[in-house]
Amino acid sequence: MTDTTSRTRIFAIDALRVVLTALVVAHHAAITYGNIPLWFYTEPAKDPTGLLLDFFVMANQAFFMGFFFLISGFFTPGSHDRKGGRAFVRDRLIRLGIPLLVFLLVLRPMVNFGGHAGSGLPYGVYYFASWDPGPMWFVEVLIVFALAYAAWRTWRGPAPETTRTPAAPRLLWIVAYALGLAVATFLWRLLVPTGTYVPVVGLPSAQYMPQYVSMFVLGCLAYRRGWFEALPARAARLGFGTALVSTVALIPPALSTTGALSSALMTLWESVFAVSMIIGLTVSFRERRDRQGPRGRFLSEHAYTVYVIHPLVLVGLGWALRWLEAPAVVKFALLLATALPLCWWVAYLVRSLPHAKRVL
Repeated sequence: MTDTTSRTRIFAIDALRVVLTALVVAHHAAITYGNIPLWFYTEPAKDPTGLLLDFFVMANQAFFMGFFFLISGFFTPGSHDRKGGRAFVRDRLIRLGIPLLVFLLVLRPMVNFGGHAGSGLPYGVYYFASWDPGPMWFVEVLIVFALAYAAWRTWRGPAPETTRTPAAPRLLWIVAYALGLAVATFLWRLLVPTGTYVPVVGLPSAQYMPQYVSMFVLGCLAYRRGWFEALPARAARLGFGTALVSTVALIPPALSTTGALSSALMTLWESVFAVSMIIGLTVSFRERRDRQGPRGRFLSEHAYTVYVIHPLVLVGLGWALRWLEAPAVVKFALLLATALPLCWWVAYLVRSLPHAKRVL
């Protein structure tokens, strides 16, 4: 692989990470004003535009965290190769564990005071009774995946040297994975139904665990086999087209039926939509984001910190906008337009603290 190809790949993935981080902020802004009360501060919608926010949350949830796990998996083998097992584990515990602890011990008490106000409990009791990592559940799970990968590499031994020419996965394999993921997710949800909450660990979307695990594994394989570089340019249009067609064809019957049929249709849509969107975005960014200027570098360098601190920004702005009477989608747009630049500005301030860049 040439240096130019390597830089292009990294620039494209950096841009994807920025977009996905912005989607996380948008996701929680939509929950703030929609009809899914799973956030530190919410104002349930009082008008039909809340349904638009709910659909955005549903579509977003179908693919964006799986995409994060795919990207994380993509960077894992190379990091382990360069650092070795012990240094890799130490680095993961520093880069992931410290922000997790900071969120739990410092940021979380600053964003969950709204729930405490109506609980009638002493704050210490409420704090532990409502123990939850919030959006840092992703980091929590990623620690487990990283440790599992390190253990597997210890058992397997050093990765073999390879000069394999990058080759795109065949269409049949992609279709088989999407269908297999749908079946695995359907069966998993017989044990872990949609809406299941795992206390203490705090997984808000445990029903998607087959997607998260398999995407992380696929990310590791994509790094070794050069799938990112090898997917043809036309795969972007095919991916986005398939995502659109699957939505039109599967969402109406999934929402108009009940029971096992509804669950089967929904898991099929989620799997096809996720695979299609991920392929479409990956190839589209690879083809169009082959360089990085100062602005792109700034956004990329601070994206992880934005992920960590964005609840503080959204909750603070939510309380500040509480007085405003407006349709749900209008408040969402105002919140998001204000929160995105503010998140990156706060992230810049945080990373300016001594030694912060070693972790963030």
